Amino acid sequence: MGTGTPATGGFGALLHVLRTGAGLSQEELAHAAGVSVRALSYMERGHSRGPQRRTVQALAAALGLDSAAAGELEHTASLGRPRRATTTDAPRPAAVPDAVAQTDAPDLLPRAPRGFHGRAAELVALSRAAEGEAPVCLVIGPAGVGKTALVLHWAHHGRAGFPDGRLYADLRGFGDTGEPALMEVLREFLPALGVPHDRMPESANAAAALFRSLAADRRLLVVLDNARDSEQVRPLLPGGRRCVTVVTSRHRLPGLIVTDNALPVAVDVLGPQDGTALLAGVLGTERVRAEPDAARRLAELCGGLPLALRVAAARLAQRPDWSLGAMAAELSDETRRLSLLDVEDTGVRAALRVTLQQLPSQVSRQFAHLGRHPGTHVDRYAAAALAGTDPAAAESALERLAVAHLVTETAPGRWTMHDLVRLYARSLDVGPDALKRVLDHHIATALAAVAAAEPGNEDCFPLPADYLPPAAVRDIADRSAAVAWYAAERDDLTLAVAAAHGAGLHGRTWRIVLTLWPLIVWRVRDGWVPLLETALEAARADADQHGESRVLNVLGWVLIEEGRIPEALTHLGAASELAARAGDAVAEANALIVLAQARAALGGLDQAAEGCERAVELARRAGDRTMERLAMQHLARHWADAGKWRQALDTATGALAFDDRSDTADIPRVLLLMVKGEALLGLGNEAEGIGQLDLAAREAEASGYEDGAVRALGALLRVSADAELQARYDAAVARLTTRP
Repeated sequence: MGTGTPATGGFGALLHVLRTGAGLSQEELAHAAGVSVRALSYMERGHSRGPQRRTVQALAAALGLDSAAAGELEHTASLGRPRRATTTDAPRPAAVPDAVAQTDAPDLLPRAPRGFHGRAAELVALSRAAEGEAPVCLVIGPAGVGKTALVLHWAHHGRAGFPDGRLYADLRGFGDTGEPALMEVLREFLPALGVPHDRMPESANAAAALFRSLAADRRLLVVLDNARDSEQVRPLLPGGRRCVTVVTSRHRLPGLIVTDNALPVAVDVLGPQDGTALLAGVLGTERVRAEPDAARRLAELCGGLPLALRVAAARLAQRPDWSLGAMAAELSDETRRLSLLDVEDTGVRAALRVTLQQLPSQVSRQFAHLGRHPGTHVDRYAAAALAGTDPAAAESALERLAVAHLVTETAPGRWTMHDLVRLYARSLDVGPDALKRVLDHHIATALAAVAAAEPGNEDCFPLPADYLPPAAVRDIADRSAAVAWYAAERDDLTLAVAAAHGAGLHGRTWRIVLTLWPLIVWRVRDGWVPLLETALEAARADADQHGESRVLNVLGWVLIEEGRIPEALTHLGAASELAARAGDAVAEANALIVLAQARAALGGLDQAAEGCERAVELARRAGDRTMERLAMQHLARHWADAGKWRQALDTATGALAFDDRSDTADIPRVLLLMVKGEALLGLGNEAEGIGQLDLAAREAEASGYEDGAVRALGALLRVSADAELQARYDAAVARLTTRP
C-alpha cells in the first residue's frame, strides 16, 4: 500500500512530522503501536482526523514522546473528534432522511460455503441463541475452526427468518489488511437500507445513529465477522427489537457478554467422522471411501481443524494421482506438518501468526515458550518456569491466551494446546534454556511431592550443578495432595523424561525418574521397567555412580515384583557394589534390603534375613534412622515369612517404636503393622492380630496405598470370611488394577 500524501495540517500532519523525525516507516510505527498500516496511512492523510485516545496513547508510546509532546498530540487529535451535544450526555437519535428509498430486502452476505458438513449441535445452538428480543449471538473459537462458515451456512439456510434483509461486514480484526473504520462499514450498511449517498451523515456517530433508526422496526440479520474486541462491535449493533446480530471472533469478548447480553456459541474442532466427511466434500466420496483409514488419519493429523483439512484437501485435489496415505505419511513428520498445511497466504501458520500479533508482547512471549513444554498440560508454575517469570504473570498470560483460543483450560489451573498450535509455538525462537527450566521445575515439584508423600526420607539426590531454580514451587501439603499431583502429572513427567533424554540432559533424565519412586511403590505393577532402563542409561552417560546405584536399586525391586528374579539379582548386585565402592553406607544398605527380597523370592529366607541385618548395621553406623527402620521392616517380613513369629514381632515392634508416626500413614508403617498382625496371629493372639491388620488396611486405604490395602485385607480374609472385608478387598483390587 502506498503511504499517500500527508495532510497539510492538523493531527495527520503532526503525526507525519513526528514519525519521520523518529526515523520510522509507517510499517514500523504501525507494528510498534499495534495499529494497521492502512489506519496509520489514513491518519496521516487526514482521513481520520480525531483517532481515539487509546490509539493516540499507543502512537505516542511507540514514538517515544515525552509527556509534553504526547499531550500536544492528544490535544490535536481531540480537535478532530466529533463534539458531543451539550444539552445531554447521550447523542440525539438521528432523524431518518425523508429521501430514504424503499428498497428490496438487502443481502450483503458472501456466498454460502461449499462443502460444509456437520456442526448440527452448533447450528442448533446458534438458532436458539438467535431467539428472543434483539439478541446478540457471539460465535467464538480458535483460528481456522470454521466460525464464518458456520454462520454463513446458518444465515443462508435461514433466509426466511429475515425478510427485511441480511447485512454483513468483515471487521478484519485478525487480518493483515487493517480494520475498516466505522464509517467504512456504515457506508455499506446505510445505502443497502435505502439511504442515498448524498444524504449520508458526515460523522460516524450520526451515521451509526441513523443505522439504528433504520433498523429499529425491521426483521434484520447483521453479521459482524472477525471482530477483534467488544469496542469494535458496539457502534454497529442495530438495537431493533426484531434484529438479530451475529458476531464471530477468535476472542471471547466478555465485555459484549456483560454490556449487551451476548449469548456465546462455542465452535470446536471437528470429530473424526465429520473431518473425513469434509474431506469427501472436497475430494469426492469415492476417493475417500477407497482409503478410509488414511482419511481418518488425515483428519487426526489436522487435529479436526477445518482450515487444516481444507488445505490438505486442496493439495490432494491438485494431485489426483497422490494417495491419501501418502499425504498422511508426509503430515506425520512434525517438522513439515505446518508448511504442508499452508497454501499461498492461507493456512494454519498464517492464521496463528495474525492471532498472535494482536496480543501484548509478554503474552506472545509466554505462548512461544509453551512450545518447549514437553508434556500435554501446563499449570501456572510450569508456564512460569518455561518463560523465566513468576506464576502470577504466567497465569495472567495463560488467561489471555485462553481468551484468544490459543490454549484451552481443561481443568481449573490446567491448560493445553491444540496439536497444530503447539507445533507453531515450537517453531518460534525462545532461546536455549526453556527446556532446562521446565525440567528443573519438574524436579523441584516432584521433590516436594516426595517430601509430602514420604516425610522423613532422605533426599533422592543432589541437584544438578547447573540447576535453574524456579521462581516458585507448588505447595504440596500432605500425602493426599502428593497422590493427586502424581496422578495428574504422571504422563507429563514421563514425557519430560523422554524430552530430557532426547536432548542429552542425562543428569535431569535419571533424577526425574527417581522422583517418581513413591508412585512406583504405590503402583508397582504399572510397567515401570522401560522408564527405569532409560534412567539407568542416563545415569551411566552422566557418569554418576550415586544415581546409577539408586536407579539399579529401584529397577531391581520392580523386577522382583514382576517375577524377573535373575535380572533383579544382576542389577541389585551391581547396585550394592557401586555403593560400597563409593563408600555410601546408606545406599549400600538400601541395595542389601532389595537384594534380600530377591533372595527371599528364591526361597533363601535365612540369607535374606542376614542381608537385612547387615543393612540395619550399616544404617545404624551411618546414623540414618529412616534407613534403619526400613531395614528392620524388611527383616521383620523375612522372619514372618520363615514362620519365626517371635523374631518378627519383636523386630516390627521395635521399628514401630522408632518415632511416633501414628498420624503419618507412610508405606513402611503400613507394612510393619501387617507384619506385627501376622506375627500376633502366628503366636495365637487372634484378636490383637486382627486389630493390627485392620489398622494396616485402613491406613493403606486412607493413603491411597492400594497394594498395601490388598495385602492387608487378603491377610484378614484368611482368618475371617467377612462380607464387608471381601467388599473392601474387591474395591482395593479394582482400584489397584485401574490406572489413576
